Amino acid sequence: MDALVVKKKELEEELGDSNIWNDREHAKEVTTGIKRIKLTVEPWMDVKKEAEELAGLYYMALEEGEEALEEEIKRKIEDLTARVGRLEKLSLLSGEHDDSNAYLTIHSGAGGTEACDWVSMLLRMYLKWAEKNGFKTEVVDILAGEEAGIKSVTAYVKGPYAYGYLKTENGIHRLVRISPFDSNARRHTSFASVFSIPEVEDEIVVSIDPKDLKIDTYRSQGAGGQHVNTTDSAVRITHLPTGIVVQCQNERSQHKNKDTAMKVLNAKLYEFQRQEQNKEKEEREKSKKGISWGNQIRSYVFQPYTLVKDLRTGVETGNSAAVLNGEINIFIEAALKQAV
Repeated sequence: MDALVVKKKELEEELGDSNIWNDREHAKEVTTGIKRIKLTVEPWMDVKKEAEELAGLYYMALEEGEEALEEEIKRKIEDLTARVGRLEKLSLLSGEHDDSNAYLTIHSGAGGTEACDWVSMLLRMYLKWAEKNGFKTEVVDILAGEEAGIKSVTAYVKGPYAYGYLKTENGIHRLVRISPFDSNARRHTSFASVFSIPEVEDEIVVSIDPKDLKIDTYRSQGAGGQHVNTTDSAVRITHLPTGIVVQCQNERSQHKNKDTAMKVLNAKLYEFQRQEQNKEKEEREKSKKGISWGNQIRSYVFQPYTLVKDLRTGVETGNSAAVLNGEINIFIEAALKQAV
């Protein structure tokens, strides 16, 4: 911690030199470095200060026999302990973009209509998780299934460390249950892929040649209802050199949908380039394996027994209802600890 305080002071002194802005890329790195150290150090400094004050209050109560302060001290200790627990979790989020907002995409895989329904269930699970953990969400694109459910969906998750948490969910999620779409009530297995990328900071702009873009407009294909677009305001953008496709249809304005789609494209291209530079292409390809048998990171079994198990960490629970209601922190935290 002391080393980080010293490093922060050095970076602040460097940022104070007006010549640093002659190299905007380096200045950005210094600014980002200060921001990250502050996010790490300042909460711990606050906890240390409060712990010292609490220790003083405790010894004063002992000396003066103030039994009335006992309950107040106990409550403050409990609050402080809870804060330390939360900070310990954040200490696991030290990746380059862990503190960023995130775009979360879910695709249906093997399983037909069952898989599309599974995407709907996973979307609800993540939206519930986000709500319980103080994140704001917005569905920016959704493609309905032919009969029911959702073929694919992209949600924007806004809040500190959204990406740091959601990156642990990248992979194939497998569902086993008695299908509500099967008149013979047989057990079905279906799959869906989950993939998250960080929203890059405003000052990070990837060079995109307009000639490399294929832009199409179409009518919204949401699940229905009064808010579905009735004009061709939805936008799909294909980046021809990489084959990356993004789309947005949540706004009635074609202009707003295009702006949002370009933000998603900027984030995806930045992530693509970063992974190429860091020689992480193989890891990226692993996350996009076939959405089927043998590639799953987590199984959700409802029949013949109830069990949700993460195949990477071994963490499991029989309370599947709670998991589908957004209680997935036990899996996220275990994955973060395993990655350290």
